[in-house]
Amino acid sequence: MLKQDITNMVLLAGMFLSLFGFAEILYHLAKVKAELTRKLVHIGTGLLTFLFPVMLGNHWFVLTLCASFALILIVSLKYKLLPSINAIDRDSVGSLAYPVAVYGCYLAYDYFHQNYIYFYLPILILAICDPLAALVGKRWPIGKYKVGMDNKTRMGSGAFFLSALILTLLFFFFQRVEKSTSELIFHSFFIAFVAAAVEAYSKRGYDNLTIPASVLLCIIMTERFFTFTPNFL
Repeated sequence: MLKQDITNMVLLAGMFLSLFGFAEILYHLAKVKAELTRKLVHIGTGLLTFLFPVMLGNHWFVLTLCASFALILIVSLKYKLLPSINAIDRDSVGSLAYPVAVYGCYLAYDYFHQNYIYFYLPILILAICDPLAALVGKRWPIGKYKVGMDNKTRMGSGAFFLSALILTLLFFFFQRVEKSTSELIFHSFFIAFVAAAVEAYSKRGYDNLTIPASVLLCIIMTERFFTFTPNFL
């Protein structure tokens, strides 16, 4: 088991490095803007982390991976490396907050008897809804507002809420939650609304921490009303 975990950790590390390398190729050779390559890495990293509960049986391996990539990102910021991630025109701690959020969600998953919802739903909303909100807000900048030095739009926030609502509903469905449709919709609405509000008022990339934290808190609150089974269909 230990040997398999080590092998899987090395394999996952290679996948992450390949993702970073692909983003660098797009940035330097294809001249794709850093905002887009950064979003690509954001989504790709989130999807790769879905393999953590499947491939890694101990949180120490997750910590090793997350700490290693946090160190890589710190060095890249200091020496102006990885422009596909770091060459943005605003001050952001998002790339550093991401591995912290992933490890925190894995700890929650481990603490709550390896119930998948505590890991997958926060990471899914962070990986998909957050970059989608940014892309929609740039494409249709309706209802502009500022949070600190960050520019946001109500259109982007709406896209975040709608996508989070759909993802949560789908997740509950595949988790075999035995409750009425109205209850599922209410709890999905609650999680999506809180996460969207937190994203809207988070700045400097801290939404990479506050979004999964808010989703985890909402799940814990809704656990008082109904129970999730720990396995997918």
